[in-house]
Amino acid sequence: MYLKFYGLDSKPFSIAPDPRFLYLSERHREALAHLLFGLGEGGGFVQLTGEVGTGKTTLSRAVLEQVPPHVDVAMILNPRINEHELLATLCDELGVAYPAASTSIKLLTDALTRHLLRTHAEGRKTVLLIDEAQNLSREVLEQVRLLTNLETADEKLLQIILIGQPELKVLLAREDLRQLAQRITARYHLEPLTRDETRAYIQHRLRVCGGPIDLFTPGAMDEVQRLSGGVPRLINILCDRALLGGYVEERRSIDRRILRRAAHEVLPGRHEAASTRQPRLATAAIAVLVLLAVGLLAGIAWPSLSSPARTLMAWLAPSQPAVQAAAGNVETDSGAPETPASARPGLEAAQERAAAVSAAVADTGAVDAAARLERHLNEADAPAATAWNHLFGRWGLEAALTPGRSACEQARDLGLRCLHRTGNWNQLRQLDRPAVLQLLAGDGRRVPAALDGLDDASARLRLDGQLLTLPLATLDRYWMGEYVLLWRSPIDRELLRQGDVSEEVAWARRVLEEQDLLAPVANALRPRFDAGLQRAVERFQAGQGLQQDGVIGALTLIQLNNADRDNRAPRLRSAPRG
Repeated sequence: MYLKFYGLDSKPFSIAPDPRFLYLSERHREALAHLLFGLGEGGGFVQLTGEVGTGKTTLSRAVLEQVPPHVDVAMILNPRINEHELLATLCDELGVAYPAASTSIKLLTDALTRHLLRTHAEGRKTVLLIDEAQNLSREVLEQVRLLTNLETADEKLLQIILIGQPELKVLLAREDLRQLAQRITARYHLEPLTRDETRAYIQHRLRVCGGPIDLFTPGAMDEVQRLSGGVPRLINILCDRALLGGYVEERRSIDRRILRRAAHEVLPGRHEAASTRQPRLATAAIAVLVLLAVGLLAGIAWPSLSSPARTLMAWLAPSQPAVQAAAGNVETDSGAPETPASARPGLEAAQERAAAVSAAVADTGAVDAAARLERHLNEADAPAATAWNHLFGRWGLEAALTPGRSACEQARDLGLRCLHRTGNWNQLRQLDRPAVLQLLAGDGRRVPAALDGLDDASARLRLDGQLLTLPLATLDRYWMGEYVLLWRSPIDRELLRQGDVSEEVAWARRVLEEQDLLAPVANALRPRFDAGLQRAVERFQAGQGLQQDGVIGALTLIQLNNADRDNRAPRLRSAPRG
């Protein structure tokens, strides 16, 4: 109904778990990393919990979109099943044949084991994902534990991901389920969004649908955070109803008043509870802060103010009498503050203006940075070719992208490998390699940009031939965590593990000895990956924030390569600035 009025191509606040709308806050990125770990070479038993509506199901859908070709995934969405139904559903999902009339758990387990052994021999992995796992019975959870016993001499045949509400943590803490709990290799609890993340979440969803990201005023977005508690599902319900209310009133922007009316209709309990928690000091403090903001701006020389600040100051000035009236709250017999009715509209307007002034005074440069980036994203001519050509150039190589062949295929021809991940800035700092980031333009297009340098607060991007240095806070509005980096492996194998004997093991030993993590071995004619080397690898992984599995895979190889004194790979910290 309101799509055309606001220039949207689809509903931005649908509660369906559409991965297209996935907003990766810092917490969501960490949660997604845990789920991807469950699909990766480390694997194991992963537990993800979170309150109702925090985005667990949406994350699981995003994971399914990133499943590698060699991974088979079985999903159980209805956990109200018994042990036999669990195994039968798992067999059905994986295409395992079994007699339909049989009720034998052993028969199903044997058929499943044969299938997993065969696919393992073919180099395939199998993952079981159970949603709403807090509803599993104790007997079914015990059967899940028994499934973790399906293994070869050195690897589990089935990796398991349990997703559920906080009750799942309580359930697995039971004494009679301790054997299952002890087998979980990674746990993560998904928290609601913070105030800044809620703002970014709303703007991200509007951007995906082609709408203006300033459709909700700063004060309205803060009201969303207050009323929803940062729970994405409640944010969606509230914002969707607010857009409908704004459409009915023919308002081009959504302010606090429209938001509160929407909350009264769709979240009546929360709206009433929130309105009764308005302490006297908080109300007075808002008024004082507004007055201070006015006084601060008034004391600054007018010519020295930026154009946005001058506009905001002129806009704020007429509201001062209303603010002064609002500061004189009267106290009722119950002790609760009561704002005079005549002052309430002025106070709400002043709160809106104070939020805008605060944002403008605090960081007017961020607005310019965002506008500059948005312009380049919209005007980029051939961003993929430009980004990849620059990335290959950092390695001293030339590669022209050709139709039908991906950049990673060409990288293999040149002796390089691609690492495709979803993560955060800290991970990129640790990997310390130039990368291609997938940015989201205002019209929903995915635009590749080369990450050329990274420090604590800003990043240098090559976007369509232009060098941009931008605050990370600005980039977070356009980057959802997806990146691809190039790296050159110092070994010819995919990974090294205990029992391997090769010259590549000798290289790993040398690097770890240089890090004082391993004692030198004299006269080692045939370098062997022994228990001592595995313990050294685990200590190295712990220091790098990696999964401590003692196996040298892609991420561990990159970090060992970084530690190698002979490494000549291009680094983010040594990026050219010109």
